[in-house]
Amino acid sequence: MAKAFFRLQKFLRRTQFLLFFLTAAYLMAGSLLLLQRTRLVIQQGSRGTPANQALPVPEEMSRVGIVDPRTLQNPRPGPRLLVGMDALQEPALDQRHSPHWLTSRNSELRQLRRRWFHRFTSDQEPLQTAGFKAMKHTAEHKGTYMGCFTHDSRERTLKGAVFYDLRKMTVAHCQEACAERAYSYAGLAYGAECYCGNTLPAAAAKPEECSSECKGEKGSVCGGVNRLSVYGVEELRAGARRWRNVIYRGCFRAPENLTDTFPASLIQPNLTVEMCSEFCSKKEFPLAVIRGQECYCGYPTGRFSLHEGADGLRCSGSRNASSAAAGQYCLVYQTPVQDTRCTDRKFLTTKSKVFVALSSFPGAGNTWARHLIEHATGYYTGSYYFDGALYNKGFKGEKDHWRSRRTICVKTHESGKTEIEMFDSAILLIRNPYKSLMAEFNRKYAGHLGYATDRTWKSKEWPDFVNSYASWWASHVLEWLKYGKRLLVVHYEDLKQSLIPKLKEMVEFLNVTVTEDRLLCVENNRDGNFKRSGAKQKNFEPFTQEMKDLINRYILTVDEALRGRNFSGLPREYVPR
Repeated sequence: MAKAFFRLQKFLRRTQFLLFFLTAAYLMAGSLLLLQRTRLVIQQGSRGTPANQALPVPEEMSRVGIVDPRTLQNPRPGPRLLVGMDALQEPALDQRHSPHWLTSRNSELRQLRRRWFHRFTSDQEPLQTAGFKAMKHTAEHKGTYMGCFTHDSRERTLKGAVFYDLRKMTVAHCQEACAERAYSYAGLAYGAECYCGNTLPAAAAKPEECSSECKGEKGSVCGGVNRLSVYGVEELRAGARRWRNVIYRGCFRAPENLTDTFPASLIQPNLTVEMCSEFCSKKEFPLAVIRGQECYCGYPTGRFSLHEGADGLRCSGSRNASSAAAGQYCLVYQTPVQDTRCTDRKFLTTKSKVFVALSSFPGAGNTWARHLIEHATGYYTGSYYFDGALYNKGFKGEKDHWRSRRTICVKTHESGKTEIEMFDSAILLIRNPYKSLMAEFNRKYAGHLGYATDRTWKSKEWPDFVNSYASWWASHVLEWLKYGKRLLVVHYEDLKQSLIPKLKEMVEFLNVTVTEDRLLCVENNRDGNFKRSGAKQKNFEPFTQEMKDLINRYILTVDEALRGRNFSGLPREYVPR
């Protein structure tokens, strides 16, 4: 018995030693690996922060909707954290109601978000003061650097046009954009935002406070946190004149009292269109109105809406200012200056109690409708997806989680029962399926503003695309009619033809009150940044007779379903007879 006990004791001692040795080896290996990774992070420190690391978010970043979703529900003191976009999960798509490619959309979107988020965070870290001297203000840029100034997004000093580009913003790009629109100054903030104006900001800041590197130009300063790097672009304006457009709007009956209607005026012998346009551009007005030797500047208003034009012969049939009718009629021109009365946008200050969808089939004009809604209401729209191209151009609701309820409505192309019933109400945007299919095909193969090549149209991709997407166009409408709780049906063609009346309906549906002047401003900026330039004519018919027969059957089905729900049917212009 004693011998057996001794053997057991000896075995346990050996086992204990073996476990101790393995534990020590494991700890040593772990320490070496940790040291190696720490060295790698230090080496990469100058290139940015890893995408999966939590970062303190400065106050200005909350304006673009980059917040931890948990802080929306449990706010507490302390710095907010910027979290990886993988935490923002989206419900699975119903494979029965969408094309096959869309079923993998969530995973593709998560990868897109991860890549975009890594780029965003790696570029976001402010430049250190020690390296500030290496940046150049004037050597590589044509404009004159005026200095660093304070910037308040709510009370902007540079009140002209605004541009965003979170990937490719450069000083030269901002300067050219402002000069082309006849502004005197270009200001850059946050490394990616461009502001134009004709009045230099009053409050100067310390030079080192403008320390954000331009997103598209290493070594150049593009403002900072609530700071503007301002450049004078007067010398660039002369060169910009050759491509800067002054658009003739037509001949209109003059209002009874022009002085009360228009805030700025000029009386000039031998007045020309160029003289009046330059004067109004300098005053930052989008309209130049000419009556004889009188020049007036202003905006479209209720008194002067530009909705009822007169026969051009009443303005002497000429665009020469001196020959315009001196009394009852006037010539109207659009200056390069942007109408900024409706460009201010923000997130909702309190969570919306009603969860509203802006639903459409892809290619039906959802982005355009979002542009109109944002400028009419002054609130950002959200998105079920994430599109970096849209975010870069000012759709800041793209970055906000779609369930945050901080946006006025949420873009979606989904059509499953579960995805529909999560919304309290919806604006259902419907477009001619022939136009929608072509628009989405162009977007898929050439981006938001491009056109697919003729070779792509003639390839196998196009018939396959039509076969799967045409049925989705119909099922999308039918599913929303079936499961939608409260719907406003808007036809793209009606919105395009009668913008203000239809936009009023949409705004009222969203329970927002807006002024007539703001709606007129939206009408003045109706196209937005994502309108394809012209209609690229094809020398062949993309739709075969078989495709037309298929699509026409779907059109008749949808038209019947709409009328069965007491909605107006599809526009007669594309319903088969």
